[in-house]
Amino acid sequence: METTIAFYALGGAAVLASLSRLKTRLELSQAKHPSLGGHARLASRLARLVPFYEYDETRFFRVDAAPAEIESRRRGAFERLSERLQSSRPDTLRLTAEVLQGISDLQFTSAYRVPYQFSRLVRERLSTGAFTASSSGVTVTDVDGNRSYDLTGSYGVNVFGYDFYKECMRRGLERARELGPVLGSYHPVVARNVERLREISGLDEVSFHMSGTEAVMQAVRLARYHTRRSHLVRFCGAYHGWWDDVQPGVGNPGVPHETYTLKELDEDTLRVLRTRRDIACVLVNPLQALHPNEAAPSDSTLVSTRRAGFDREAYTAWLRRLRQVCAERGIVLIFDEVFVGFRLARGGAQEYFGVRADLVTYGKTLAGGLPIGAVCGRKDLMKRFRDDRPTDICFARGTFNSHPYVMASMFEFLEHLETEEARRVYGDQDTTWDARARALNERMHELDLPVRVANLSSIWTVLYPQPSCYNWMFQYYLRAEGLALSWVGTGRLIFSLNYTEADFQVVAARFEAAARQMKEDGWWWHRDGETGKSIHRRILREMIAARFAKEPRTARGSGGDQAAGALVGTIGSSSSPRST
Repeated sequence: METTIAFYALGGAAVLASLSRLKTRLELSQAKHPSLGGHARLASRLARLVPFYEYDETRFFRVDAAPAEIESRRRGAFERLSERLQSSRPDTLRLTAEVLQGISDLQFTSAYRVPYQFSRLVRERLSTGAFTASSSGVTVTDVDGNRSYDLTGSYGVNVFGYDFYKECMRRGLERARELGPVLGSYHPVVARNVERLREISGLDEVSFHMSGTEAVMQAVRLARYHTRRSHLVRFCGAYHGWWDDVQPGVGNPGVPHETYTLKELDEDTLRVLRTRRDIACVLVNPLQALHPNEAAPSDSTLVSTRRAGFDREAYTAWLRRLRQVCAERGIVLIFDEVFVGFRLARGGAQEYFGVRADLVTYGKTLAGGLPIGAVCGRKDLMKRFRDDRPTDICFARGTFNSHPYVMASMFEFLEHLETEEARRVYGDQDTTWDARARALNERMHELDLPVRVANLSSIWTVLYPQPSCYNWMFQYYLRAEGLALSWVGTGRLIFSLNYTEADFQVVAARFEAAARQMKEDGWWWHRDGETGKSIHRRILREMIAARFAKEPRTARGSGGDQAAGALVGTIGSSSSPRST
């Protein structure tokens, strides 16, 4: 009898334990974003199944089944745009062609500047060149002398204007010239740099690294070391560098096993943080406030259905709740400010949102134009060894950490932050940039042009209210008008804070001219009843047809084969825009 009771008790305990594990697992599943961005393994598997196919020249101009008159107009416009871009920059294009086969980065960006179905013809006819000879004010000049207003922001480095950074680098070189490339010991400016970073971050200690990616790696490593927990939490769509643990899914040939990708601004995520015991840290990239749970926007997506918009009050409330939960559970809260640090405010996102992190990473602009990564953190989290366990250490080194020229240029940058000029720039920048974005949107609305912008201060993204397979073409019209864009095209426009109102009005006028011309050239022709969902259904049919075709290379005619169309007729309606 006692044996039977013990057996049932043991069985009941096992059932309860299983139910508890199931509940925890379900809560984790609920906290993941429903898109492929929230399911990294599934996204990687599906990515391997997507076939290559491309549009032939006929299909290229009428993938949306446009009438013959629109097709003809587009052809003529494409030729004129091609001639305009190529004739104005022969030396820049010649140099680009010479190095293309020797620089793998350039091959990648060239291939993914536009949707791959259009890529070959675009690379052949709409090449924009990869060389820039000089910069001045808010402009850059290529090898052929073409001067363009810069909207690249050097991927976030350029906060105060290129002339400022050239001066930081010049002064830094002079300051560190006598020491030269002596590594291991520190140049005297390091002491002052550490003092300023501690004051700016509000944290106790600093470590220097060679890139933003390395800084994030060290922050996560320290969090795991001190909490003795395994997993990190990142949010769907956020970018934290290219190392494995923070880039699960497409683009990573490995499979991170200790990463949770959860929903931002969501109660389900907070529930997971409150209940799981294996979470060492939570990574926040404040840039995601512009497009929560959405990947970094670019023009390589066939149908631009971007969603973006910044709600400062809502995002601040979210960060405060996140801060509270992390404090309660002993989870390290890490702000990855590699991109937005020193752009939103002198004290970065911590100051801007009024929330203090446990560890903060910086990069990009901090070293006054030279490469850098930095971690600032609480004293107890920055320590890399244990007093009572001499071989239990958290190792991190780098040959070029604290390079004298980098540290001296950083000194000049941090010196500038102390000036009244810098304080004035930060004082009203949100008001300035919000007003500029609003005015541009009003102008686009008045002219009935299907383009809008959303912004987080001086960081903008272009939105396309009208679904189309040709929105990516807008980047080339902007370039032709003398606006320099990064390789992601209209996905991200980054203004330096030295843009005057006169400078911006020139950019707005060129933006308007590009939009007017693109509409006139027929690229925004729209068939009645066409929706983003219907376009995605058609693309899915094309992919399946290419997948099962014997020669899955070129899509011809006006659609995929009929068998494939019948096969996906019932599932196309639920296909996510992110799955294409």
